[in-house]
Amino acid sequence: MDDDLTRRHCQPLEGHAAMTADEVAAHLPRVPGWRLADGAIEKRFDFPDFHRTMGFVNALAWVANQEDHHPELAVGYGRCTVRFNTHSVQGLSINDFICAAKVDALLSRDA
Repeated sequence: MDDDLTRRHCQPLEGHAAMTADEVAAHLPRVPGWRLADGAIEKRFDFPDFHRTMGFVNALAWVANQEDHHPELAVGYGRCTVRFNTHSVQGLSINDFICAAKVDALLSRDA
């Protein structure tokens, strides 16, 4: 198994169980800045203007479609909060952490 989450791809998880609390706790350090919130992982991203916020949202949408794993977004001027959970398992799964890592990578490539 490749330990780099950005190199992995989401898989269908119908019929699988959600991650346990211990599994979630083990994976959270792999996606710095993400936090557990109401059964999801979330992170707020701040930008200097609306244009850059929307550029991020559009790039995130492309990644989400490629992985077929879509987050909840709260978008405003200069900010976007991203929340992942896996509806098919009614909780968190490895797919959430894969996508979180890929979202973070969008910004690290821009630096």
